[in-house]
Amino acid sequence: MEQLFTEKIHDNLYYIGVNDRITTLFERMWPLPDGVAYNSYLLTGEKSICMDLVKDFTVKDFLSKVDEVLEGKPLDYLVINHVEPDHSSGIDEVLSRYPDLHIVCNKKTVPMLKNYYNIEDNLIVVGDGESLKLGDHEFTFYMTPMVHWPESMVCYEPATKTLFSQDIFGGFGTLNGAIFDDQVKFNDYYHSETTRYFINIVGKYATQALRALKKVGELDIETICPVHGVVWRSNPRFIIDLYTALAEQKTVPGVVIIFGSMYGNTQRMAEAVAKGVAEGGITDIRIHDIANTPQSYLLADTWKYRGVILGSCSYNNNIFPPMSFLMEELHHQKMKNNIWGFFGSYSWSGGAMKRFKAFSDELKLDTLSLQPEIQGAATKEEIEQLKELGRQMARRILEGDEA
Repeated sequence: MEQLFTEKIHDNLYYIGVNDRITTLFERMWPLPDGVAYNSYLLTGEKSICMDLVKDFTVKDFLSKVDEVLEGKPLDYLVINHVEPDHSSGIDEVLSRYPDLHIVCNKKTVPMLKNYYNIEDNLIVVGDGESLKLGDHEFTFYMTPMVHWPESMVCYEPATKTLFSQDIFGGFGTLNGAIFDDQVKFNDYYHSETTRYFINIVGKYATQALRALKKVGELDIETICPVHGVVWRSNPRFIIDLYTALAEQKTVPGVVIIFGSMYGNTQRMAEAVAKGVAEGGITDIRIHDIANTPQSYLLADTWKYRGVILGSCSYNNNIFPPMSFLMEELHHQKMKNNIWGFFGSYSWSGGAMKRFKAFSDELKLDTLSLQPEIQGAATKEEIEQLKELGRQMARRILEGDEA
């Protein structure tokens, strides 16, 4: 068979995924500057088996790839490891083409298929650790609940040592001609987009992710086929270790400063804090204007850096609304291993520092004691106080490295 649009992974396994260069926000929240891939896989042999589907508006390209591989033969089985619509919404068109298709899923997927697509028939329900033979292929299924939906599972083929991992080990970004880890410069673009994907999509379920990673880490794996990002055939241990480090939130010795400013005064305060951090000996410093930086990147940097400093103006006796939204998301993340700093500003009545204190107290954060609250524009003495906040953060981080 001449392969025009599909990619052979190994004997009887083909990549039939598609690129989405149209969607700009994943889940209508997370920026996709370089799109995203929806990966699907097709196994051939005595029976033809599809591993996960694609988003509805990409299903035409997907079906053309199925046709290329099957060459007129029927599609017998569909394994749904994760029913989120970016991996299942093409199912109506697939079923119209293959009405006798049997769907392999777990018991938590069953009501979701009913609720989303009114599908109740031709279901084969599998449990945790259960093996199932489909033609000349045999698979073992492992439940990975809340990574990142309750019905999530992975599928392992022992004969080829292949793991079909659904969203686990995925990443943002399209696949640009190459699909394998050894065909791309992963440590460049793909590394940052995989990291951001984990933090945005899976991060709040880090505890469950660690349990799932331990489960799949005990398998003898030579190939990992996720539903987003590259296929791992050369060094699958790399992505397992990367996801484990992210789930454990292993921070780096740097500082991210995120500020909210209406007229520039709080921004100048953030610059003073950053100068103090640099004077304290930290070389990896990021500053973000919360009004101009998408939440996706803010969450990624707070997860990454040991030091997190938030600064905000007050707004209607409260905190600057974009900062309030960020704090709500940070609350969901259940972050650990960070050192936190706070500073605030106000014109006639406070609000920002009260919110920062309540946030810190509720989450029992490791917080620096110096928390400047400044009225109007900072004076020379207050600028020095802000710089000292930065120096304190630097000392805490460097002392931790030396311990």
